Parts: sequence; C-alpha cells; structure tokens
Amino acid sequence: MSTPLVRAGDLGRVVATYVSSVLALALAGAVLPGLRFSSFPQLLASAAATFLVGALVRPLLVAASAAIGWLAVLLVAVLGQAVILAGALTLIPGVEADSFWVVLAAAWIAAAVATIVAWLCTSGTSEAFTAALVRRTRRRQKPVEDPEAPGVIFVQLDGVPFPVLRWKLLAASLPTMGRWIRDGGYRLVEWTPVLPPTTPASQLGILHGRIDGVPAFRWYDRALGRVLVANRTADAAEIERRASDGRGLLADGGVSISNLFSGDAERSVLTMSKIELARGSADTRRRAAWYLARPDGFAGSLSGAVAEIARERFESRRQRRLDVRPRGERGWLFAGMRAVTNVVLRDLNTALVAEEMMHGTRVVYVDYVDYDEVAHHAGALRPESLGTLDRLDRVLACLEAVAAAAPRPYRLVILSDHGQSQGTIFADRHGIDLAAVCSQLTAARVETVEQSVEGWGRLNGLLADLSGGGSGTGRVAHHAALRVQHRAAPPAVTTSSELVVLGSGNLGLVYAAEERRLTMEEITGRWPALIPGLVDHDGIGFIAVLSTEHGPLALGPSGVHRLSDAKVTGVDPLEPFGPHASADLLRAVSMPEAPDLYVNSSVDQDTGEVSAFEGLVGSHGGLGGWQGRALLLAPPDLVIPDRPIRGADELHRVLVGYLEQLGQRSGLSRDTADV
Repeated sequence: MSTPLVRAGDLGRVVATYVSSVLALALAGAVLPGLRFSSFPQLLASAAATFLVGALVRPLLVAASAAIGWLAVLLVAVLGQAVILAGALTLIPGVEADSFWVVLAAAWIAAAVATIVAWLCTSGTSEAFTAALVRRTRRRQKPVEDPEAPGVIFVQLDGVPFPVLRWKLLAASLPTMGRWIRDGGYRLVEWTPVLPPTTPASQLGILHGRIDGVPAFRWYDRALGRVLVANRTADAAEIERRASDGRGLLADGGVSISNLFSGDAERSVLTMSKIELARGSADTRRRAAWYLARPDGFAGSLSGAVAEIARERFESRRQRRLDVRPRGERGWLFAGMRAVTNVVLRDLNTALVAEEMMHGTRVVYVDYVDYDEVAHHAGALRPESLGTLDRLDRVLACLEAVAAAAPRPYRLVILSDHGQSQGTIFADRHGIDLAAVCSQLTAARVETVEQSVEGWGRLNGLLADLSGGGSGTGRVAHHAALRVQHRAAPPAVTTSSELVVLGSGNLGLVYAAEERRLTMEEITGRWPALIPGLVDHDGIGFIAVLSTEHGPLALGPSGVHRLSDAKVTGVDPLEPFGPHASADLLRAVSMPEAPDLYVNSSVDQDTGEVSAFEGLVGSHGGLGGWQGRALLLAPPDLVIPDRPIRGADELHRVLVGYLEQLGQRSGLSRDTADV
C-alpha cells in the first residue's frame, strides 16, 4: 500500500500551527502599541503569510547559518523569526509596525505562544520533540542498500553506576528501560572498568580496544613536558593518535557523536579528538540551525535552559537550607553549564542521532553526560542527579520511536563508562589540598591542577564544532572556543617547577617535573618526608610507587603490599578496596605514563564514601565506592557473555561481537591500518 502524501496528523499540525500564529499575532497586537491590524481578516491573512513565508525562508536561513558559522546560528535564533515575520507583514496591505524592534518583539511573542500551545497539546512531554524529529528526518530519508541488516545505536549514559540504575528500575521510575527489560527481554548486567575508572580511559577502551597509556583524566606527559587533559581538542587528538589502529568500534560506516574519541568513525560530530578549531562542521551547524530556526525550537531550548538554571538554583539552595552533607559549591557558573549539557547538548545529540538513523547509518555511538555533570556537584544519589535519569529515559523513548520509522531495524544498546562515588571533598575535610600537603612535606615549587574542567571541555567542543571557517562569524566563534579552552587549560609547567600535582577524582598524581620517572628510593633521597607524610595522612588510603628493589608497591600507614606477587607485610593497605585492587593497581603503576606517586584517598568502610582531590562531591578516577561499577543493557538477541566483563577493552570485544553478529564490519579488512 502506498503512503499517503498528506496524513491526517500533518493536517492537524498545520491547523494547530496556524491557530497558534493567529493567537500569537493577536496577543502581539494587543500588547505592542507599535503593531496594528485594522481588521480580523487582516490578522488571519497575516498569520497565513507568516506560515507560508516561514516555510520558504527558514531553509535559506538554515543554509546560510551552516555556511557562515555559529554566530549566524544564534542570529537565526534571535532575529530569524523577526525577519520571517517582517517579510510576511509586507505582503499584507494595511498592517503597520513602527520599527523592526516591534516586529522582533512580536516574533518572540509568537515563538512563546507556539511553545505554550505545543506544551499544552502534549501535556508537557517530549512527544512533540520526537514527532518533529521523525517528520524532519523522514523528509530527508535516503534509501539504503541493505534495509534488512540491523544497525546499532550505542547510548552511553555517562557515569551512571550499576546500582543506581538498578534501584531506579526497582522504583519503576524509568518506564522505557523498565518496559524493555520486563516485556522486551533486555538484560541488565554490571561490568567493571579497571583503574582509572574515568571517561578517557574507559571510552578509549570501549571505542578503540586499548586501555593502556591513560593514567587518569589528566596527567603530566614527560615526553611533551606538559599536562595532557583528555577533553581538550589537541590532547584528545594526540591520545587517540597513540591508541588507534584503524579498527575501532565505529570503523565500518559508523558515526561518533559527542564523544572524546572517534572510534575510527567515518564521520564524527562534536567529538573532541576530531574537532579542528580552525574549521568547524557545516553539517553540525546546519542541524543546529534547523532546530533553532523553528519558532518552537529555540524558544523551547531557551525556556528549557532557563528552567534548568532555575531548577539548579532551587536545588542548591535546598541543599544548603537542609544542611545536606557532603556538599560542594554550586554557583551560577555551574547552573549555566548544566543548562548547556542537560538541555541544549542533550536535545542536539538526540536530533543528530535521529537524523543518522533516518539516513540508515549502520552504527552510532553517542554520549549523554546529564547524570555525570549533575552528580559531580550534587552527589551520586541526590534527587537532582536521579532526576536526570528520568529525562534520559524519555530520550531513549524518543530514539525508540525514531527507530520505528527508520529505513533499517535498529538495536539500542545502553551502557555507562564508569560509576560515581560520593564523599566530602578532600580540601574541605582536612582544610588543605593535596598540592599544599606535598608542598609542606617537600618545600618544593609545586604546579597543581585540581579544579574540575569536564563541563568546560563539553562547552568548548560545542563551540568549536559550530564555528565556521574563515568568515567573520567563524573567527568570532574560533576566538570564543579558544577562550573556553583556555579556561579549561592547565597551567604551564615552568622550568622552575619541581613537582606537578594533579587531581583526578579521588586519585592524586604526583610527578617530578622531569623527563624520566623517579623510583621510591630516588624520591626518598630527594624529599625524605614526602612518602612517610603522605602515607600517614588521615585522608589517604594508600600510595603506589615503583621501587628499584621491590618493584611496584602499595604503601599504607601500617603495611606494604608488593604488587608483583601480592605479598603483604603488616596490614594490607588495599584490603578496603576490593579483591581486584592489587591487579588493577599493578597494571596502572606499570604503565610508562604512570606518575612517580599515585595517591588514593581513604574510603569509609560503612558508607563507601571517598574524598575527591578536585572540588567535587561525586567523583571517579580512583579506587573505592561505586566508581568502578558500570552497566550494560542489551536486547535479548545480542549475547552477553556469562563471564564477568572486566576492563573497557573486554567490553570493546563484546560490542564488536554484537556488530559481527548483526553482519557488520564486513567492510573492515584485517590489515586496516591507522591513517
């Protein structure tokens, strides 16, 4: 049976749009003294002209925005509706507007009314957004050569611990994933990221099958003589260059969206390792401009962002009013960053994935950072952190609906890259940060990086990928992205620096600012009080160091654990950290990139709380708590191995097996090389 050219639902949406335009213009005429309609038929004609002109002009504005740059995208959002309205009103004789600013105000009133009408029609749910994505992508749908071959959408729920998701499912507050498990046979299992449980290490393993070479979220690179930060574009590119063999998870026709690394994808969008600040992505700008150019799109994003900021300010004040502890500083800056990641970036990611699905892309990997961003500042089990999972569950419902209209069947695979642990910030608990402790013990000149920069990296990625070439607006975007990158950049390690101290969750890294790694004996000879002082500190669970005589060691206040053969003298400092701590630490300490000293905070045996060396209440990067408990949720026809999955490289092999099981990776030769 042929598909009708015009559907009843389409006619209903046209009528609803037209009626809302009439109401909006009537309201604008009533509240704006500079806008006048002489009769009701004139008002009806103006609304019809606005609808028709918008249909003709909006694609041109979108194309121009994509070609020029991200500033043009913002201008489309702010001024585009006014341009459309002004053009429409010139077609209707007798309509008067005193100035362009009156028209601009009328356009924003129209956008606000459209948003309110859409909200009322959908009871405040995400169905309207889903329907818009399906309509948009259906019009751009392309035939695929193998429509029967299933595709895979890998959805990373950044930082969500396995126990948290399981509890949310038991509470029946995640209806989409709950239905998949209850009625669809999906299987939820736990997998274990090895040390360090942080996004760059885990995502490099998941996407490229390599977990070596990344000792933390950021580290001092002895060869380069500077600090590498995984969510800076140049550093992410360097990390991927070292790890890639050309056969990553996305190498055979895949697309990477909003990740640190590309997985050797043919195309990457908002992916840090592939962003070039000198040239942004016209495709990203086109898709962003489409959403912002819609009357309900930008107004919806703006209202959602404002609501997110208001929600964050209310929740942070509630924590202080109730004296919730532990808690950290949650200012206006974080509120703005939360609005970007949990509204703008989430909606844009969903639109990007939906379009890839409607094009029949074989495999997509996308990272949603909503939970991770909030849990860092609010805590892993706080209501505001758990609330992000409710909204992400609705995103999965949206992708499920898009999949039903796509040109090929899709499997949705959900996973997290690590978990989260909670606890009082180290500096708050002890009145001194790790860098100051090292400085006091050595009297050395210390360079330190302990502030959180994850959110800044995501904002930088968005700005950089929306920047445009050598145009004027592109240069503005380029400079804006550079300023954001500078905000996230670590301080330079100068020739006068003796020690570099870095915080990565509750894992501290201490380097001598030299080209080679120092052994325990050399450190003791140079700074005799450093190792004993760190070991005896109440907030430190253990330190790990490489000994000339004994090899890799874990040192605690009352004992030593020799990692090469697990021989313990005295009280085992690793006993509170689980049965796999020794093997994980041995691998980490043995890496050439490892610091001279790994410093892990203590863990509370009753609560599992740790103390981050950054200013974060929720953290990950070391040992202790739930940061090493990640999740995998897969449909029933994709086999999850019976053995435990330990390490992101092992999870990579499982996910590659899914693609091979579904007939993918046929275009990937065994001798594919990194290019």
